[in-house]
Amino acid sequence: MRIVQISDTHGRHHLLKNLPDGDVLIHCGDFSDNGTEEEVLDFLNWFIDLPHPHKIFVTGNHDLCLWDADNIEDLPDNMHFLQDKGITIDGVRFFGIAYNHPTGIIPDNIDVLVTHEPPLGIMDETMGMNWGNPDILKRVSGIRPRYHLFGHAHEASGIVQSRDTIFSNGSVLDDLGELRFLPKVFDI
Repeated sequence: MRIVQISDTHGRHHLLKNLPDGDVLIHCGDFSDNGTEEEVLDFLNWFIDLPHPHKIFVTGNHDLCLWDADNIEDLPDNMHFLQDKGITIDGVRFFGIAYNHPTGIIPDNIDVLVTHEPPLGIMDETMGMNWGNPDILKRVSGIRPRYHLFGHAHEASGIVQSRDTIFSNGSVLDDLGELRFLPKVFDI
């Protein structure tokens, strides 16, 4: 299975031309800039039209109009809004949590954790500050998913492996809002 990860497009998703092919495309939140319904609908229409067989997304701190949503009606069957829930695709277990939601809901037996926030101290530094979440770090350290995909800290975009987990910050924009980083690609 090939996974393509992006995050933090902030309404500039149309700038992403020629996304890599993959089986699952994951957006780790902040797909809008001001969190309006209009921005979210524009993103959803763009996301739906992409050729990837499966698409997963979670909300970030900018995606205000979806913060309290449990579900989004009329999404295609291959598009998965993982707002504090999971899905298994071809035997790979995915689980997503929304921005600033409790980490206790994350199950033990998952392969890919999708969050907006990074774990504290792991690819979380931007603008001279650490933006990571200590509760996410504690939970990830305990369950050790194969992959933890996130964004939020734009300038910390990258991939690092620690023990059993590959951590990936999929931010594609820098702190100035310029498209600077490439999508991340994983074969699992």
